[in-house]
Amino acid sequence: MPVISARQKGRELAAALGFGPVDLTFVATAISELTRNVVLYAKRGRIVLKGIEQNGKLGIMVVARDDGPGIPNVARAMESGFSTSGGLGLGLPGVRRLTDEFDIVSEVGRGTTVTVKKWNR
Repeated sequence: MPVISARQKGRELAAALGFGPVDLTFVATAISELTRNVVLYAKRGRIVLKGIEQNGKLGIMVVARDDGPGIPNVARAMESGFSTSGGLGLGLPGVRRLTDEFDIVSEVGRGTTVTVKKWNR
């Protein structure tokens, strides 16, 4: 899913779930960063967007999965300012700050899966 398409579909889903303007921006930005990482590092992958509910609260779950090279040092990749692409290093740490729940599983040579959840306040 191209970055712009994923971002737009996520924004539309979050809006349908009643998210306000600030959280819509957070969701769209997180999706952009995750999709950009798939394109930049793995070339191919997929983004899954899903409305979720827990204890009467609505939210959105975003799963970014790829079969790319994996991340050799996840802890290092989660440090603000660290980048292997020459960027600002705001990608994964930024996504973690923008979302309520963040999980990453990566295996070198097999790929990476990032799962985030944002709850409607």
